[in-house]
Order: sequence, then structure tokens, then C-alpha cells
Amino acid sequence: MNIVSSAKRQIILDTETTGMNQSSGPIYLGHRIIEIGCVEVINRRLTGRHYHEYINPQQAIDEEAIAVHGITNEFVASKPKFHEIAQSFIEFIDGAEIVAHNANFDVSFMDHEFSMLQPLGPKTTDICQVLDSLEVAKFLHPGQKNNLDALCKRYGIDNSARDLHGALLDAEILADVYLLMTGGQTKFNLSSEKAGQEGGGIQRLSLDRTKLKVISASADELVRHEERLDLVAKSGQCLWRG
Repeated sequence: MNIVSSAKRQIILDTETTGMNQSSGPIYLGHRIIEIGCVEVINRRLTGRHYHEYINPQQAIDEEAIAVHGITNEFVASKPKFHEIAQSFIEFIDGAEIVAHNANFDVSFMDHEFSMLQPLGPKTTDICQVLDSLEVAKFLHPGQKNNLDALCKRYGIDNSARDLHGALLDAEILADVYLLMTGGQTKFNLSSEKAGQEGGGIQRLSLDRTKLKVISASADELVRHEERLDLVAKSGQCLWRG
């Protein structure tokens, strides 16, 4: 699995919904999105741009869901409906790579909302690439807990403000987690993936290139170098001398 994405622009995304996962059928079955939170990353740097909307789902929110995210029916009653914010949301994510934790959940809900637009909206994957950060975490930490709270603890990220789930806060935390998870070198590979290419992308310098200037040490510098080696030799074997 290649955990480091080549996408230049990424949107770290989270949603909150009127209900929890269904045991069968589409995971959006009977439920709607009530909050969308996104933060923008370009070339692996947070830009400070974000997208955040609360949405009136036009139906009741399950008590079980309210206990998780704290968003009540009274709170969203005055918020815009999805079709009213759909265009601005699509414009924000269009052409980017979405990064979401358990991305199938969020994308399924998004596709369901897009399918109810008039005229019919796009499928998410028609306008975006999608990367599941949960799959990245499982690859890096097999057999361990890989929910957002566990990853925050593992990577030393402060999520003390996260008493309840919230889409924008979770997206901000996920951005930190994802960038830390994928920030290091994952393998040292000198073998070429393309025939006829030098191993690992190594290129030989041209024979007719301008020669580099070689600056030799002065006599005084050589004397001081030997004096330093004498000090090293007093404490044991000096590896710089034969």
C-alpha cells in the first residue's frame, strides 16, 4: 500500500448524520447529513481554508446520534437544507482528493445527498479522488485500535477539546493525524519500478558536466586535524586512522 498520496490538493473531511450505521443495506439508509467539516491541505501543508456547514436534514435526529455529536433537532431547524449548500460544497471539493476516516461512511452519505438533488448531482468519485485514512492506519498499525482517539494518543496529538464529535473539529484533528502518519519515509528502495531507469530514480551525472572545484585542506588545517585525532586515540581506537 502506498500511504503517501501524490495529490497536490487534499480535503480532510468529516460528516455528522441523523443516525448511526445500519446493520444491513446502504449505510445512509433512512439517514441524512447534518454537518460537514473540511480543511484544505495543499502540498501537505494546511492552508487555513475550511468549509463548514450545519444542515437541516428535514427529519428527526436519533437520540443515539445526538449523544455522540450533540447536535439537536432544535439547533438544525433553522439551518440551510442540503440542496441550498450543495453547489458551494461541490465547488470546494471538486478536483481534490478527499481524506476521511472510514471514508465509505462519509462518501455513501454524500452520494445519497447528491442523488436527491434536482437536477441530479454527481457521484463523489466523479469529482474527487478518495483516500481512507482508516485503511492507512490499519496498514501502519495492524491489529491495534485505529479510531481517531487512539491515533491521537499514539501520535501525541491533543484532542482534549473533543468532548463530543463535531465534523470540523474532527476534520482538523484528522488532518494532524494523517500528516503525521504519512510524513516519514516508509521504505528505502533502490530498485527501479520502471524498466531502463536507474534504481530508485537515481540518475547518473553527465560525463560532460562542469567539474566541481576541489578545495584541499591547508597545511595548518591538516595539523589541527591530526591533533584532534590524537585526542580521539587517547580514549580508545581511532577509526579514522588505519
